[in-house]
Amino acid sequence: PTKKDYPDYFEKYLQLIEEGDVISALKINHQSVLDFIEEIPRLKQNYFYDDDKWTVKQVINHIVDTERILGYRALRFARGDNQQPLSFDENLYAKNANLSNTNMQMLVDEFDSIRLSNILLFKQLSEKELLLKGKIGLGEVSVLALGYFMCGHAQHHVNIIKERYL
Repeated sequence: PTKKDYPDYFEKYLQLIEEGDVISALKINHQSVLDFIEEIPRLKQNYFYDDDKWTVKQVINHIVDTERILGYRALRFARGDNQQPLSFDENLYAKNANLSNTNMQMLVDEFDSIRLSNILLFKQLSEKELLLKGKIGLGEVSVLALGYFMCGHAQHHVNIIKERYL
């Protein structure tokens, strides 16, 4: 996507994705994230590096939550729904996510399912639908930019886990 297709906030995330079509980006990032999560040592899953920071498991759950929300936004905009979707408070979501009954394999399976669903959504979209835009709290964004942002967002958090948690 070009800079006019997304808010400035997206830039740091989009820079994490190699050039190529959105389906390839989604697939490559999908496998990369799955491989990374499966390599996280069991003893690090509930680790947090400071009192006000999320655990590794919470970060992975945040990736899953965001993937689900971005897919919903992409669907709405691709279908011509111009109503601005509500934003979400990632800290509230993390605080209220009951992860005591969730293990990393469940999070892997959930990310896998949601990303595969989003890949199927993007595969069926026409060039015209990919260029449709909608409004989010940060500004206007195209469906195409949301697809790339999914990848960049997930990669951003993988990088944070590598740098600060492991």
